[in-house]
Amino acid sequence: MSYPIFKESALFYSLLSTMATGFIQVILGLYMLFNNPNDRKLQFYIVNVVTFFTLWFINDYIDYNDILTLILFFIPPLLAIYLTFIIYKKAKL
Repeated sequence: MSYPIFKESALFYSLLSTMATGFIQVILGLYMLFNNPNDRKLQFYIVNVVTFFTLWFINDYIDYNDILTLILFFIPPLLAIYLTFIIYKKAKL
């Protein structure tokens, strides 16, 4: 009897951890913006998060346009890198 490369539970937990990480990043960004409401980098981050979820909703509404789906695929990693950059810059201050 052979086993697949990964089991379904591993896929479920990896998706769950990805969603949890994204939720933590959004909450952290909102918390930092609440403490520094005039920070342009944090404002830019939050605007892009809202834009991502708006585009995701629109993409679902129009039954998933391929180009928009491809764009949406790359936005979360870019937002995570940008938030990491913001945190790193704030830590150096």
